[in-house]
Amino acid sequence: MVITMKKSRILSVWLAAAVLVLGLVSGCAAPSSDTRTAKTTFVLGDTTFNAENEEPDINPHRAYSGWACIRYGVGETLFRYSDSMEIEPWLATGYELVDDLTWKITLRDGVTFSSGRKMDGEAVKECLGHLIEVHDRARGDLMIGSITADGQTVTIRTTEPRPTLLNYLSDPYGCIIDMEAGVTEDGIVCGTGPYLAVSLTTGEELTLRKNESYWDGDPGFDEITVLTISDGDTLTMALQSGEIDGAYGMPYASYPLFQNDGYTFSGTATSRAFFVSMNFESPILQDPAVRRAIAMGIDKERFVTDLLDGNGYPAAGAFPNVFSFGGDAVTAKEYDPDGARAVLEEAGWVDTDGDGIREKDGQELTIRWLTYPSRQELPLLAESAQASLGAIGFDVIVNSTADHNSIRTDPAAWDVYASAMVTAPTGDPAYFFTTHCLDSSTANNGHYHSDALEGLAAELNATFDTARRAELAADMQQILLDDDAFVFCSHLRMSMVCRSDVEGLTAHPCDFYEITADLKPAP
Repeated sequence: MVITMKKSRILSVWLAAAVLVLGLVSGCAAPSSDTRTAKTTFVLGDTTFNAENEEPDINPHRAYSGWACIRYGVGETLFRYSDSMEIEPWLATGYELVDDLTWKITLRDGVTFSSGRKMDGEAVKECLGHLIEVHDRARGDLMIGSITADGQTVTIRTTEPRPTLLNYLSDPYGCIIDMEAGVTEDGIVCGTGPYLAVSLTTGEELTLRKNESYWDGDPGFDEITVLTISDGDTLTMALQSGEIDGAYGMPYASYPLFQNDGYTFSGTATSRAFFVSMNFESPILQDPAVRRAIAMGIDKERFVTDLLDGNGYPAAGAFPNVFSFGGDAVTAKEYDPDGARAVLEEAGWVDTDGDGIREKDGQELTIRWLTYPSRQELPLLAESAQASLGAIGFDVIVNSTADHNSIRTDPAAWDVYASAMVTAPTGDPAYFFTTHCLDSSTANNGHYHSDALEGLAAELNATFDTARRAELAADMQQILLDDDAFVFCSHLRMSMVCRSDVEGLTAHPCDFYEITADLKPAP
């Protein structure tokens, strides 16, 4: 059993503060009759829960904060993903596709929010209505024209056919929250999950308490604390010392320390991709030869084998082999440094002064590589690319900064942007394209445009047949690869580590579900 009696130099202040606030009544917390003094607790260290990753809080209607809401067991969606990434009911029990525009969804009965309010059609209508009002990406994904509520049913009518509606409703932003309870100033919401949020300090900690009225079983811990520990070495030491019980985002080099009977690993292949976006407003990258040489000059195998210690898979396109539209469905350029040199030479990029850096018309072949450190893999990718591209004749200037989100909005400030995302969290290919590749995409950082891609995207959005959707997704990726608009470097094998006296911290391919009702002390 994991009991509240930990001693910690690093976390003592945080944990003490958490104990104090547990006695306070949150706007989302129904009164508790629990009078026990010995409570089971779990402390999770996470490198990713911070403002840098657009997760300053757990409000799913704010940017990407829904990830924290669903990951930490506060919010749930109408549908969810199985272990094989297939859609299954969750807060809903089923649906009827009345016509291409109309979806009638039946809600689970007997579910209440942590505020005590019943989850019914009206509550879902209020939540989704607010979501599409304030969340640009959700509004574009869902294309909701109207929502009507009748008891335990909601009927959604879209403005155009949305074959992926259920997939998008399963996105973290689709967490159903109580809009009557509202959102606190520090970003706390009332969900239907196994835990309710008690306090939250951005970049530091989230304190959770067991939802005594949870609809789907008895949550395994009385209290949970999620600590933001951005430094991987600090995270490692915290787990070693017993200051935390589980860890997400552990440096790969630390894994051998926990490969013993005192700890358990849970890992799975995911569609989280590490990739490079080209800036099409950058004068130097408007030269197709430069983009092609970059695509040919990144050593994906070395990045995965040596720098990730094998905890990943070299990528061809946006999606891994587990999807019919991933892996071998597309053809990417192979690592070919000699071929890259030939491409540059033919385009007039030559090293005239022997300093190792190519020039053309008096301009050196310098590219500004923007990335960020909160995903441990990205600085390693920058290191690898700096070496392999440098051997070809590039001068690669790396800017790995927590301020990347503001910098990437200025096309004059960078040439390539290396980032990470789960490309198919919905189990469907549309997500990546709609977020990163189209004229309307909020994360089309390099302002890439393709008439052909826009046309295929329109067809994809109107196609219900899954086999045809897979074909379209492969064709769309191939356009990106042929234009050298993106270089997909690797896919992640995601792992979580926890003490052996805990069970139920299980990695999921969508990377959404971490703290669940199944998380509990080991017998």
